[in-house]
Parts: sequence; structure tokens; C-alpha cells
Amino acid sequence: MSAGAAGYLSGLTVLDLGQLHPGPYTALLLGQLGATVIKVEKPQGDTARQLGAETFAKYNRGKQSICLDLKRGEDQRIFLQLVERCDVVVEGFRPGVMARLGLDYARLARANPRVVLCSISGFGQTGPYAQRPGHDVNYMALAGYWAVPSQVRDVMARPRLRLSDYCAAMHAALAILAAVQDARASGAGQHLDVSIHDTLMAWMAPALHAMNGPAGAAIEQMAHVMPDNDVFETADGRHLALGILEEAFWRNLCAALAPSCPGLAAARYRTRAGRMREKRALNDLLRALFKSRGLAHWERVFDGHDIPWAPVLRHDEVFEDPHVRHRAVTSDTPEGRLVGFPVKFSKPLPPSASGVPALDQHREEILARLRAGEQAGPRQAGPREAGPRGQA
Repeated sequence: MSAGAAGYLSGLTVLDLGQLHPGPYTALLLGQLGATVIKVEKPQGDTARQLGAETFAKYNRGKQSICLDLKRGEDQRIFLQLVERCDVVVEGFRPGVMARLGLDYARLARANPRVVLCSISGFGQTGPYAQRPGHDVNYMALAGYWAVPSQVRDVMARPRLRLSDYCAAMHAALAILAAVQDARASGAGQHLDVSIHDTLMAWMAPALHAMNGPAGAAIEQMAHVMPDNDVFETADGRHLALGILEEAFWRNLCAALAPSCPGLAAARYRTRAGRMREKRALNDLLRALFKSRGLAHWERVFDGHDIPWAPVLRHDEVFEDPHVRHRAVTSDTPEGRLVGFPVKFSKPLPPSASGVPALDQHREEILARLRAGEQAGPRQAGPREAGPRGQA
């Protein structure tokens, strides 16, 4: 079924039944590495289409689209034919939906013993919350995201991106690659149960565990909450991010700020332990200092000093940043701004397809490949089936 350009995952075919964010982003990551991704949409299309063209495009560039009503027998037959000739199925229904459709893992495995089914759900296939509805902010709330303060003057605010959805998608893509490799070695696929809540819990657990220690939950006793590793407002309403951790950087900061704030040289701030004991006073001092001048002033002050600091860029400044332009994670195309796979390979990836599929756009092309596959006979591959790029 593969029809994509040569890449690290060329020869890998993914059926994307996901909607909105986690499932489609998982499939997109695999597609950026060269997999062929067929987006199987319900007759009304992915719900993301209803949220605007940009929302849908963000997670679905380079995919092929076919509409199938999986409640209809004929469309189920087509879907199972696709399963016979694919490697991975990604779905994001609530637990039990695939079984009610007659398309659970056991049924898919009968069609293709090597298939990997990746089920991404809010709380996993089992457990007290398995049938509970949820979205990104709900999983963050329950995983303790807001239970771990990050600043001396901590405030609760919604993250600027769908953190738990991206967390789940990255874990799902990694697990899929491991399961596909195992399937090609053993001849047997498997069912991956990816819980969005679980994946974020894995990220949050160490910090939560630390808070349950002898120090308790007092800001003064939290080693990760630092007075000089924070975001500070400037006089013109802008902000700067200061990342002081090592002693050498603290000394460099004091040297840069000495003319404006000689008080930073006080003995009580000389060591990390002292600064942590006085974290509220030091944080207040730095806040008042940075609030006294505009961002451009502090840029001049820090220029030439080896200090981990950065201006907090506005949305219209990020893409013009010289480092962003040099690294070229994003590029302008006739279809809009394209985001590429953000890891640089020494053997470069082929250019990612930038087209956004129209609903059911590739039906005839996909069905033609199915017919061609039927004429060629069933897929033949032994337990040591060749992996991506022809490697065993």
C-alpha cells in the first residue's frame, strides 16, 4: 500500500482513524519520517475540519483521505482490505467502540497477524475513568500538572499548547516504531493501549514524588523553584526569561547588573544555598529591578555577557529570529507555513508533502492500489520481514 517518497519509514503504511489532535499528530510524525499515511475519515470528516482549515491542516498535511462509514458492511470490507496491507492502525475512539463495530484487535489480527493497533484514549482501555470524557486540560488537572509550582510567585494559568495531547502522540509514535520492529521480527503484531493521562503522569510523577517528601509543599523548601530562574516583566510590558542555575552564571549576572543593583553582591546571595534561603527576597529584588527599565535596555545590559537569558518573543517575532531562520524547522510554502520534523538527520529526510487532503480526495487512488494488490495475491512476508529502507 506504500505510495510515499523514499524516507526512513518508506514501506510503512499507517491507517489514521484518529480525530482532532493526538492520533492525527502521531500519524503525522510517522509520515514526516517517510511512512504512507491514509486518513480514514467518517462521512462528515474529521471533527478538526469543523474547527477551521488551519486546525485540520496542522495535523494532516501529506496524508491521503478516504471516507468510510465503519458501521456499513461494504465500508468495513474495504477497511479490512486496507488492514491486510498496512502495518499500523491508529484510532482514538473511546474504549469499546472498535469492538462494537466488530473491528477490535482480534478481528484486525485475523486480517493481518502483523498489524499493530495503537489505541489512544484519554484514560486508557481499562480503569475507573476509562469511559470518562476529557480533553487536554482535564488530563493535566488530574495528572498533577498544576500541583507542582514553578515560580516563587506562582500563578495558575492554562498552557499555551495542548501539552498532554502532544505528550501522548510522541509516546505513541515511539511505541509504534518499537512494536513494528517486533512484529517484523516475530511475525505477530500487538495492541498498544496509550492513555493520554498515563503519558503525562509519567512526565509529572518525579516532580510530584519530590513534593511528597520531607520538605512538604512549601515554596521555600522546593529545590526546583528558584528565585533567579524565572520570567520577569519589564517596564514596557514585555518579559525576559532568566535561567540562572550554575554559580558561574550567577557571578556573570551580578557583574552585568552591578551598576543597576549593587545589592545583588550581598553575602547572603553569594551561594546557591543562600539564594534559596532568601528566595522570596531575591525574587522580589529582581522583579523590581527588571520592572524599572524596558526590554531593550536589558538587552544592551546583557550583551556580551555569558548569561542564559532570552527575551520573551511575540508571535510576530519568533519566525524572524535569526536562529529560527537558520534552523529552518518551518518554511513558507504556497499552502502556508509548513512545519517539518524538527530533528536534523545527517542523511536528510526527503521533503515532506505539504498538501492538505480534501475529504475523500484519494478514494479512487487507494481503491486502485487495493485492486492491484488483490491481483498480485496476498501479502507474503516471513517473520524476518524487511524493515524500513529495506533493512532486516
